[in-house]
Amino acid sequence: MAAEFDLVVIGSGPGGYVAAIRASQLGLKVAIVERENLGGICLNWGCIPTKALLKSGEKFESLSHLKEYGLSASGASFDFDAIIQRSRGVAKQLNQGVGFLMKKNKIEVIEGSAKLEKGAASPKVVVALKAGGSRALEAKSVMLAVGARARALPQIGLEADGDRIWAYREAMAPKFMPKSIVVIGSGAIGIEFGSFYRALGCDVTVVEAVDRIMPVEDEEVSKAAQKSFEKRGMKFKLGAKVTKVSKDAKGVKVAVEIGGKAETLEAEVCISAVGITANTDGIGLEELGLEMDRGHVKIDSHCQTNVKGLYAIGDCAGAPWLAHKASHEGIHAAEHIAGYKTPNVHSPIAGCTYAQPQVASVGVTEQAARAEKREVKIGRFLFRVNGKAIASGDTDGFVKVIFDAKTGALIGAHMIGHEVTEMIQGYVTAITMEATEEDIHGIVYPHPTMSEAMHEAALDAYGRVIHI
Repeated sequence: MAAEFDLVVIGSGPGGYVAAIRASQLGLKVAIVERENLGGICLNWGCIPTKALLKSGEKFESLSHLKEYGLSASGASFDFDAIIQRSRGVAKQLNQGVGFLMKKNKIEVIEGSAKLEKGAASPKVVVALKAGGSRALEAKSVMLAVGARARALPQIGLEADGDRIWAYREAMAPKFMPKSIVVIGSGAIGIEFGSFYRALGCDVTVVEAVDRIMPVEDEEVSKAAQKSFEKRGMKFKLGAKVTKVSKDAKGVKVAVEIGGKAETLEAEVCISAVGITANTDGIGLEELGLEMDRGHVKIDSHCQTNVKGLYAIGDCAGAPWLAHKASHEGIHAAEHIAGYKTPNVHSPIAGCTYAQPQVASVGVTEQAARAEKREVKIGRFLFRVNGKAIASGDTDGFVKVIFDAKTGALIGAHMIGHEVTEMIQGYVTAITMEATEEDIHGIVYPHPTMSEAMHEAALDAYGRVIHI
């Protein structure tokens, strides 16, 4: 029997729905299976609604600095429920937008939970439909875009309960505004939630197992971020091993060991931000003989698995666990399935943390470059001597760039400061286009902009900086 579809995509997050659209653009007949909400975690419970929360926090916090701008206001307050509802409204709007895109691109949306079975040319997809019953789908290719969920550590009591222990979902739509929080984990998720709740006046303590926060970032940026967060009132426990999390009707107790000494932290709520677990269980992957790598699906440079006709993208296929990486992989895989010649899937992927201040990076850190014994040239430029930053009062932070000393190639860029997540793409483009220091030095940056710091940092690496 002929295949019903050219491609069935399982999961409609930023990897899955984008892959489905691209495949449809290339003339493939596509279906997408979603067990919960179109848009996946990112649009509904992750990237986008968290930014709505953070913007509310940023706006409220800025009211305490009005005097610096010659302004005044009194009686500042916030409606916590309204903040949460605004965030949920943003998610709903984007969810509906994905639904429109599915219809526009003639992609059949099948609501239900998928399971894979062995098939002739590719796995057969059997869907337990939300409306009841089941449906078996035959396709030439199948794409796993099933994402991931918050990691739980039940052995130490760190498991979301919706009451006193929260993961990202509970932290995004809580039942009450806590007065105190212990955040376990200082990656992007932990820092963003810590930043949001601190902006609204919550007492926030962040616990991190290693000796610095945001450990994937360049060490210089990590240290600067900690100082900035501490100025805002956030507290940190570093090199801390969490041994037990207990709760009662009033709150939580988090037992930690720091340097061999035991300590107990108390708060109304604990937010778990200790990583994610791929949603690969219960969908028949073991029966297919799918190769896994440390809990994630193993793929090649075209996102193909070892199972004929089966592709995997996004969080379920390993780090970095970022929406834009999932979208990039989804497009590449769709084009490969359609026989469209496309460059290798591996491209530089920027990481962004939307706290106050923001952190953004791409490429290697200075520590990684040194460990590889690479000869490098490093440049820095502080926002406190940038004209636009001074005028806007956003002088916290800096730009740091790393060049290969032998070739002049830009190999790493790291930023901390106001809206640096909007600026990092300039360096992503430069690395993708294999730009050298001469290319970046020759670019004319508009004035006055904070992006001028990107130019000055590149000049500084070669002793040509102008404004310091």
